[in-house]
Amino acid sequence: MPGEDGDVVGLLHTERADAAAGVIGGTEETTTGVIRLKSMEADGVLRYPIVAVNEALTKHMFDNRYGTGQSTLDGVIRATNVLLAGKTIVVAGYGWCSRGIAMRAQGMGGNVIVTEIDPLKALEAVMDGFRVMPMTTAAPLGDIFITATGDINVIDQRHFGLMKDGALVANSGHFNVEINIPQLAAMSQGEPRKVREYVEQYTLKTGQRINLLGEGRLINLAAAEGHPASVMDMSFANQALSAMYMAQNARSLKPNVYTVPAEIDQEVARLKLAAMGVAIDALTPEQEKYLASWEEGT
Repeated sequence: MPGEDGDVVGLLHTERADAAAGVIGGTEETTTGVIRLKSMEADGVLRYPIVAVNEALTKHMFDNRYGTGQSTLDGVIRATNVLLAGKTIVVAGYGWCSRGIAMRAQGMGGNVIVTEIDPLKALEAVMDGFRVMPMTTAAPLGDIFITATGDINVIDQRHFGLMKDGALVANSGHFNVEINIPQLAAMSQGEPRKVREYVEQYTLKTGQRINLLGEGRLINLAAAEGHPASVMDMSFANQALSAMYMAQNARSLKPNVYTVPAEIDQEVARLKLAAMGVAIDALTPEQEKYLASWEEGT
């Protein structure tokens, strides 16, 4: 049973628990879904084993980073026709999706600020060349804000009032809860004005205009076409091979969350390289022997 954001699994454990009896296992390919499933595992309520496809290197390092990075900016540009060069772009979070967004925004000439709650990810963002600061500090500086954290109220009441007049606010993670839209509405004068197909303009009681893109939903789907097929193919290959693995092994697995077997990850990477016409080296028997030994070397 494949899952997205853990919704199907959640449904089978609550409203449709009657249908869970026939499920032998599942796969999950989103960051948020894996977080939810691990929480269910920790609480001891998970009823069947799940392979966390999102944890495969050939999934999150490519789909999340390159797919989300490109499609998110595609959505922002389609919705607004904004020029990214020279703009200050605030990226909330520095997981794999946010890494891709920050990288692509920087590559198009944006001055990127990253906000984080994890010191390791924040340190990585600093060493990748980005400015890192709390959202309250970034709020007055940003021209464009993009959330991709998987959490709620990442941009909240305390941030809206600090933003520049005309700021663009978009979401590329989870659902339309990362931006606190009810609070934005409560701070505004009257109803939002639709200024473009995917742009709702809220005028705060203090006078600033905040432009919400795609109703706060995933901007790469709301205003664009999502990831290109040439990066999703690896995710779907992981789903298919992990489903096959689950079908073959579910009976011997406990109801836990499992990582994608390394051999599946390697096979997906091999197939992708072959499809791209890329060849790589192979170790010689002498090299394999050297790497497996401890007698030689300094």
